[in-house]
Amino acid sequence: MKKMGEMLLRKPGFKEIVMGNTALVRAMIESGTRVITSYPGSPTPEVATAIQTIPQSKRPFYFEFSTNEKVATEVAFGAALNGHLSTVFFKSVGLNVAADTFVQLSLLNIVGGMVVVLGDDPGANSSQNEQDNRHFGYLSYTPVFEPANPAEVYLYYKEAAALSRQLGKVVILRLTTHVCHAKEKVEFAGWNPIKLDNCAKFSTVNGPYIPLVAAVYPMKERALRQLSEIETWVEDRQLHSLVNNNSRLGIITSGLVYLSLLEVLEDNSEKPDVLKLAMVYPVPGKVIVEFLKSHDEVKILEELDDELERSIKSIAYDQQLTTKIIGKNDINDWIGEYTPEKIRQILHDTWPELMPEGERIPLPSTDVGLRSPQMCPGCGHRSAFHAIGQVLADEDITVADIGCHTLGYQPPYNLGEVLLCMGASTGVGSGLSLFNNERKVVAFLGDSTLFHAGLPGIVNAVFNQHNLTLIVMENGTTAMTGHQDNPASGKNFNQPSETIPIRKLLEGLGVQSIYETDTYKQKELSGLVKKAIGEECFNVVIAKHPCMLLFAKKQRRRGVSPSHVLIDQEKCQKINVCLQKFGCPSFKLANDGTVSVNNELCIGDGSCIETCPQKAIKR
Repeated sequence: MKKMGEMLLRKPGFKEIVMGNTALVRAMIESGTRVITSYPGSPTPEVATAIQTIPQSKRPFYFEFSTNEKVATEVAFGAALNGHLSTVFFKSVGLNVAADTFVQLSLLNIVGGMVVVLGDDPGANSSQNEQDNRHFGYLSYTPVFEPANPAEVYLYYKEAAALSRQLGKVVILRLTTHVCHAKEKVEFAGWNPIKLDNCAKFSTVNGPYIPLVAAVYPMKERALRQLSEIETWVEDRQLHSLVNNNSRLGIITSGLVYLSLLEVLEDNSEKPDVLKLAMVYPVPGKVIVEFLKSHDEVKILEELDDELERSIKSIAYDQQLTTKIIGKNDINDWIGEYTPEKIRQILHDTWPELMPEGERIPLPSTDVGLRSPQMCPGCGHRSAFHAIGQVLADEDITVADIGCHTLGYQPPYNLGEVLLCMGASTGVGSGLSLFNNERKVVAFLGDSTLFHAGLPGIVNAVFNQHNLTLIVMENGTTAMTGHQDNPASGKNFNQPSETIPIRKLLEGLGVQSIYETDTYKQKELSGLVKKAIGEECFNVVIAKHPCMLLFAKKQRRRGVSPSHVLIDQEKCQKINVCLQKFGCPSFKLANDGTVSVNNELCIGDGSCIETCPQKAIKR
């Protein structure tokens, strides 16, 4: 890790094999980025991991994890108004949280420059949907760069930063999951640190900064005029690329889809020409018209929605071109990642004479079978779900939220029957409690999510006197995305911080009925939940236990080997509560029905001991 930090600050130019997220950090440094903000979420948290390898005293920028994406965007924007190049990064659905702020940015003169880095997720590898954030570019008149690999992440960020500074306009750098995580050798330029000042350069002379009434129309006109300037700017810098195979068939694409396409075409004797777009909004009309005029048929290849296709067809119609433009033909073309296998099938369906079926022999693969996601051994959420499940009736309604505890919806717990987005559980649960006199409503919320987006729902439940129980799953960290700190952790990314105790926070919001216990105290937790759901009011149970994955990691760093539990085979009656109801993956079942412990997984936490009715589990 130390070597990565040294590499990121290296002053002479060099070449290094890095992942896309790491290349991004080097680009930020070379561009003179002064303020970087984020809220963690895959596929971009490794950006912060790379930043963390640079000692705080040597970082040429300020970085923070903000409480949510909206706040992160606002902090970066404020810094940019002071003349500092800023960047905010988050995952695809994070832009939904930041949207109220984000859609205003293109109207304003952002004198320092601001880049918004998005980690989109075709294939829903780590997200609850496959949303295509190119729509936000169209919605807000914001240009969108789309790199295909780590080298282009590095290049396009620098271009985005330069463009943003030149025009005083926010720019999107749209990454996708495999661009973030891909590795390749990148050639980095040299870096000469610039002397930084701490002067606030904000001035209303650079504005106006109040997008209301009469000011809105000039602001919108400026944003629209900038789009044509941007199109010319990208074209002049020759960022779009053309693979010329002297064919009358052509393909227009961008981003990672381009690399998958090259792999598919590698062994083909006949190859179409390929136009790769560096910027997908604004769509480069001049470049596209020239490409369309020189081809009889053009296929548009793009993951997710048909954004490029509709724009290109509109351009062709306005120019009265006769080129046959082929877009998406099947509903599956809107779904999932454009892997080489998928592109091969699409091209075969489009041009069967160009791409015969079964031309390439697939690589051999080993079928390892399906394995459902699991909470870690020792996870306090498992103890909580096991205890809570003892007192809930089958007809009671449970509402999930985003976090490790989302996995509670799976067997054997089956808790959490509805899920929307971060912080929604209390509001959804409140709605489920209305005109409902028979079925209890229990909502779950993680501690990090509580600070992120959960507070308004809690305030609403208090304000409107809704009748439900909220269980706050407190583990002291943002576990799902890599153990980032939250406001209750006692430190932030850079230093110790004043702890915001969840109980006091809830009391300050007016919650009258609050219970609290450690999740390993399962009988006590069951009793508190039973008491809470028996009340006719909004109440909260704080079910807390430190994240054991993080705890075990810290123990290993200290040289402490994990202990293990064992099964007393003389006492074990093979009732299998440990396997079938508690569900810890450390337990394994032999063909003869004997239960034993996998010491490679067991961390010896002992949370399982209380679950065995025969007291057969021992430390």
